[in-house]
Amino acid sequence: MVCLHTIDIMDGGVTVVTNPIVNVNVTSTISTFEVKCRFNRGISIAELKGKLEMVVGVCASSMDLELFSVSDKFLQKMDDNDALLGSYAVDDDCRIHVIDRSGCQMGEFDDVSKVEKFEISDDAYDKRTDSARSFMKKHRIGHFNEEETAKKKAEHAAQMEKQKAAADAISVGNRCKVQVPGQPMKLGTVMYVGTTDFKPGYWVGVKYDEPLGKHNGTVEGKQYFECENKYGGFVKPLNVVVGDFPEEDYGLDEM
Repeated sequence: MVCLHTIDIMDGGVTVVTNPIVNVNVTSTISTFEVKCRFNRGISIAELKGKLEMVVGVCASSMDLELFSVSDKFLQKMDDNDALLGSYAVDDDCRIHVIDRSGCQMGEFDDVSKVEKFEISDDAYDKRTDSARSFMKKHRIGHFNEEETAKKKAEHAAQMEKQKAAADAISVGNRCKVQVPGQPMKLGTVMYVGTTDFKPGYWVGVKYDEPLGKHNGTVEGKQYFECENKYGGFVKPLNVVVGDFPEEDYGLDEM
């Protein structure tokens, strides 16, 4: 049956006009995806299978085709390889369903864990001249730039020494002001000085005079000091200045 689209009536005669191109949806038994495709009605079913092979990944020789209507109702099998696509009742937005007879399962090609991976030893990879590592070595990028790496290590060590020296000058109980770049100045009392489990380096735990902190002295389940919630914070020693900073009177007793 030829799919007819329009009928023109001219000079008392009837002329059948058929669109040579049809837009269909393609599904398969090995994938959950639906693909929109355009085909010429003049190709044979054998040629159609060859084109669908590139779309769904099913070998043409293992392929059975079923045609569904626009309302997704099964119409017929497309089992005559010599017949033309246009000889079937295929119309725009119909669905052609590809059945794979080779035994592949749904989603088999979606699971990358089943794909064999290429592996190479670190020594063998190190000897290759066409690798990213070789390129980085040649151009002295990242940690392959020994001078830059040594410079960064020295800068980090110097910064750690400064932080340690600043921490040594701070004692628990000191009144302090905290000045973190980009944040307002805060007054508080030093509650902890030393290293922590949540980040490397030296830290100062402060109980602020106002609820401007982040916690109650406990970070990631470990208690470093005690205070009311939102009154506690940790800052780097270089951001802490100790001195005679009396707690401000916020006018709570004013009449």
